[in-house]
Formats: sequence, C-alpha cells, structure tokens
Amino acid sequence: MIELKGINKSFDGVQIIKDVSASFEKGKVTQIIGKSGSGKSVLTKCVVGLHEPDSGQIIYDGQNYSDMRGSERTEIRKSIGMLFQASALFDSLTVLQNVMFPLTMFTDQSKSEMEDRANECLRKVNIIDKGHLFPAETSGGMQKRIAIARAIAMEPKYLFADEPNSGLDPQTAIVIDNLIQEITSEYNTTTVVVTHDMNSVMEVADKIIFIHNGQKWWQGTKEELIRTDNTELQDFVYASKFMKRLRESLLSGS
Repeated sequence: MIELKGINKSFDGVQIIKDVSASFEKGKVTQIIGKSGSGKSVLTKCVVGLHEPDSGQIIYDGQNYSDMRGSERTEIRKSIGMLFQASALFDSLTVLQNVMFPLTMFTDQSKSEMEDRANECLRKVNIIDKGHLFPAETSGGMQKRIAIARAIAMEPKYLFADEPNSGLDPQTAIVIDNLIQEITSEYNTTTVVVTHDMNSVMEVADKIIFIHNGQKWWQGTKEELIRTDNTELQDFVYASKFMKRLRESLLSGS
C-alpha cells in the first residue's frame, strides 16, 4: 500500500497540488482521472520521487519515503515499475536491451540471467522473437508492450502508468488494459494509472480518484461513479455522448 498525507506542490509560486491525501492498495488498480492541467501527473511524479513535495508525507508499506535520502530511496525505487506516456524506450538499444536496462542498473545478474528474465517479460506481453529489433522498427502498440515488459523486469511491488492508452487504437488499448490487470494480479502490485480514457476506467479500475484544480475532489468505485452527484465529476466523465448513454442505460436498469 502507498499512502499520501497532505501532499502540496507549487511551481514558481503557483500551487499545483493542494493538500492531497489518498491511499493506493496492493493488488488493486487505482486510476487517477481529471482534466488536463488538473495536477494528475504532477501528483504521480511526487509519489515516485521525480518531484519533491513542498510538504506532506509519502509512505510505502509503512516506510516514510519523504524522510528518506540517497540509498534508502534507491531501495524503494528498485521496487517501482514505470510506464511512461510516450513509452520512453531507448532508440539506440534493441527491444531486448531496453527490457534488460533496469536489470543492468540495479542487479548483479550475469548477462545470460538478464537475457532470460527479459525474454520472460517479453513473453508475458506476447512479444516473441522481436528482441533483436529496435523500437523504431515496431508499432506504437508494440512499443507500449515493450515498455510494460521493461517496467516489470524487476518484479515491481508498485507499478505506475501515465496515459498508457494514449495514441492507441481501441483494440490495442484493450490489450494494454488487460496486461495491466494481469500484471497487477500476478505480481500483487500496487498499481496507479493516470488516464483520460473513460473506457479504460470502466473496464480496469478497482478504485477511482478524481483530481480537480489540484485537489482530490472525489474517490470511489465504478459503480459509485455512475451514480455520483458530484457536479465537476459529472461534467468531466459525461462530456462524451457514449458515457452519457452508458450512465442512462445502467441507471435505468437498476
């Protein structure tokens, strides 16, 4: 479990994150939603240590990450898998080398051991015999799967994904959603996904957190989201005709 207690973050005197407290449970997918510029990604970057909060506490399974420095933080970071919006693969490395990268950074495994682990991860995301290719030789959907393979190479306890379905066609987006669910279940990870994709939210989320103007404005389940009377959340979620029809259909059947 990851706990946030009173997180605040400002840039150049402008407060972006405002007293956010939340928890992310082990073995569950928590999806963070909100308008562009609401603070979702900044909050996530604070949680993983890419930004330093101005105040508040971040606690990983009872360990106060906020009070840690240097090697103590490194130990936590070894347990974190990251899936970036643009995949963030290294163009000069092959697919296999990309997946091996965290192993070369954080373990003393032999080359053959790292290759075995990387190939195992590629098999989990249904990429076989593509390790010799370079990222530019693969599709956008495949690059997302390669990035997932790299994210799980260290068997992470915590998995963070920033807009994993961005730029993907609906069918490939479903593949990515299913992989995230499977990995969360198999590794019992604490999984946090930042997304605008409401289809993904309705399919994958065990818990939803809505960020509005830098504040945690609402949290709940998919079922609670359908029935919410939170005005700002309704305006965000039901901006599309599809989601409006879905809500009407579900409510009429209750």
